[in-house]
Amino acid sequence: MIEVKPYKKLIMLVDDNETDNFIHRRVLEMGHFSEEIIVKNSGKSALEYLEANKNNPDRIPEVIFLDINMPIVDGFVFLFEFESFPDSIKDNSKIIVLSSSDNKKDIDRIVDNDHVIHFITKPLSEDSVTELREMV
Repeated sequence: MIEVKPYKKLIMLVDDNETDNFIHRRVLEMGHFSEEIIVKNSGKSALEYLEANKNNPDRIPEVIFLDINMPIVDGFVFLFEFESFPDSIKDNSKIIVLSSSDNKKDIDRIVDNDHVIHFITKPLSEDSVTELREMV
C-alpha cells in the first residue's frame, strides 16, 4: 500500500456546526490535506487559540477554514480581529471561507478581504480538496 504524505502540517476548522466540522474533518483526512486538524466551534475560540499561540510558530495553522455565519464572533468579526495579529500569523495562515451563505453581498465583502484566498460553498468535497492543493 502506498502511503500518502499529508500536504499541510496544521490546519484549523472554524464553524459552530458540529456536523459540518465532522464531515469537513473526514473529507480533509481522506484527502490527506493535513497532519493535524484543529477544530474550533466559534470565531471567539479560534481567535483565543491564535492569541495563545502567537509566539509558537509550530502551532499556527497554515490554512484556516472559516464559516461566515456564527453566533457572537462571526466570520466578519474574525477577519477584523485577525488583522490585528502579528505578521508572523497573518503571512503564514491562509484563510478559506467555507460557508453555506449564498448572499452575494456577504460573499463579495468577504472575498475582498486581503487574507481570504478562496470561497467554497459547503459542504467541502474531495474535488474541493484536490483543487485547494494546487491553490495553497
